[in-house]
Amino acid sequence: MPKIPDAFDPGAYGADVTREGNVVEVVVPETETGGPRIDKYLTRFYPEASRTKIQRAIGKGHLKVNGADVQKSYSVAPGDEIVFRLIRKPPMQAEPEEIPLDIRYEDQDLLVVNKPAGMVVHPAPGHRSGTLVHALLHHVDGTTVAADDDPATADDEEVGLSMTNALPEAPDHPIVRPGIVHRLDKGTSGLLVVAKRDRAHHPLAEQFKEHTVDRQYRAIVWGHLDPPSGTIRGAIGRDPRNRQRMAVVPRDDGKWAVTHYETVERLAYTSVVVFQLETGRTHQIRVHTSNRERPLLGDPKYGGQTVRYGPQSESRRSFFGQVFEALPHPALHASRLGFTHPTTGEALQFEADPPAVWKHVIRRLRAEEGRADQ
Repeated sequence: MPKIPDAFDPGAYGADVTREGNVVEVVVPETETGGPRIDKYLTRFYPEASRTKIQRAIGKGHLKVNGADVQKSYSVAPGDEIVFRLIRKPPMQAEPEEIPLDIRYEDQDLLVVNKPAGMVVHPAPGHRSGTLVHALLHHVDGTTVAADDDPATADDEEVGLSMTNALPEAPDHPIVRPGIVHRLDKGTSGLLVVAKRDRAHHPLAEQFKEHTVDRQYRAIVWGHLDPPSGTIRGAIGRDPRNRQRMAVVPRDDGKWAVTHYETVERLAYTSVVVFQLETGRTHQIRVHTSNRERPLLGDPKYGGQTVRYGPQSESRRSFFGQVFEALPHPALHASRLGFTHPTTGEALQFEADPPAVWKHVIRRLRAEEGRADQ
């Protein structure tokens, strides 16, 4: 009989069963007289799968009973011959893809890349190709990395990127992230350090944990922060009203976050602000500014793609519609990154200007709205 997961006992229900991979063949025994629904009955043979997942496979036509299609509500009868195939997504993996990269520094242990806005950092459900990791694997002449690889045999020399924390911690968390020490949101452009060797990954991660990495961001913000320079403090956790967003929450319900800022240019209804992160929480700058009613320009998740301040004329709404089309993501750029080299001890610092679309948008804002009164 083919190998079956340890949690599954083919004789537990007295059925004549074979299972190979995700396909099970069952002859229902004469003792099965209760007439259970077919979807519930099949869960006996797939201890690793939910009933909903089995129902989905039935709905897609992956079930035959006595050679015929049946519905998920079919009642099993003694002597039924069942053939069922559970739908499985291919394992999450990253393979080398030839995607241009803006490499600002590279040696045998690490590299620093200027990530474009719109690029996801690593593969995850919904983003199985075109990520920064795919591009990095091609750049280092690396090999394909899959979520079901054996962590015990993970080799940074063979892959070309650090394999520290690169594979899923649990089967329901199918993330593949070789080399990734820290992240930038998909819509955020700018500087990011990548570990090529495990020996570099650990000390780099420790620097982020100890908040000794110099991380400066530049953003275009709706309105004007008051005071023009200062510090925003507040714990960040899941928004209880929208689990797809983060929010400032009571300290016991989130992770404490500290964001320093300085306004460098005040336009009529927007401003250019430099942010310095003391902590690194999910969506930290976006959440702290939106909590002050000053969301980032173009941020669709936190209210930055509506005209927040100033006249609400049709022509002005049309103008900002063009701005949002040119900048369809938060106007946030990781402009400076400084850290200690993990193997040489050298202090490294890198700077990168915001992308060209920023300059275009700011020129248009200056021309259309003018500067704020000083």
